[in-house]
Amino acid sequence: MDRPEPPSHYDIPPPPVHPPSNMVDLRVSKRLLWVGGAAYPLQNITRVHTFVLTPRRWEATMRFLKRLAIILSVAFALTILGGITSIASQDAAGTIVTLVWLGSVAAIVLSLVELVGVLSAASQYVLAVETSGPSMALVTSPAPQYLDQLVGSVVQAIENPEAEFHVRVERLLVNPKNYYFGDSVNMFGGTGNVGMTKA
Repeated sequence: MDRPEPPSHYDIPPPPVHPPSNMVDLRVSKRLLWVGGAAYPLQNITRVHTFVLTPRRWEATMRFLKRLAIILSVAFALTILGGITSIASQDAAGTIVTLVWLGSVAAIVLSLVELVGVLSAASQYVLAVETSGPSMALVTSPAPQYLDQLVGSVVQAIENPEAEFHVRVERLLVNPKNYYFGDSVNMFGGTGNVGMTKA
């Protein structure tokens, strides 16, 4: 008679239930970490950690203000130029000025929509898997302690060649340019170094 196997210390409780379209499989099998359809060899993983991914609100606000200044400067310059040329043709100058201001308003609205998108974006608690190359995998869950348990499970799988596990986590759907992804470190030598800024 077969006895049921005792629960493994690699077993992780299932995450809270969410819509399936936002879920992705995270599993370790045959020395590979699979995150959805992407495979990462366990021996190439350099760091597994959790952190809070915060939106770049200050940078987004400054970018919007710079764009606003440029758009308004160009619009006023073209309006003045249109006023100067209106001496020759009143109708053509009026049409050009109208088009300039319509384009300016459209550009301001698009910039404002982008700003609101970043300002209203929520911080995300994520699990990050970094490799010795430039690639990185990020997943999230509404339960931070669940991601912390996953860090331990991935580390145990790296240390134990026999380890395997399979869980479901949420796919991280964010625009990377709108979020901080860790520290920027100043290197001696090279160009374009900015010092160290905390994320």
